[in-house]
Amino acid sequence: MIDLFKFFGKGESKSKDIAKERLKLVLIHDRANISPKYLDMIKDDVIKVISSYMEIDEEGLDIRLSRIPQEDDTYSTALIANIPIKKVKNLGPNKG
Repeated sequence: MIDLFKFFGKGESKSKDIAKERLKLVLIHDRANISPKYLDMIKDDVIKVISSYMEIDEEGLDIRLSRIPQEDDTYSTALIANIPIKKVKNLGPNKG
């Protein structure tokens, strides 16, 4: 069966949007001079530190670079982290 939406171009807009977002991420990484490998290293370090205090959902973890508009019509690069927390660990009397 033919998918009429794809046939008439409706499916293209989704893949076009995905490609556009990927290109934005590549440009952000290039402008910030941060390789994907380096970003993975940062992600691993963040996981280690946060895991000392909280149980997190590593599968749901999302760490990325983003462009943030500034007041002077320029952009700065920001590290954005979305870290789903399952529960806070009991720190005990000597750790808090």
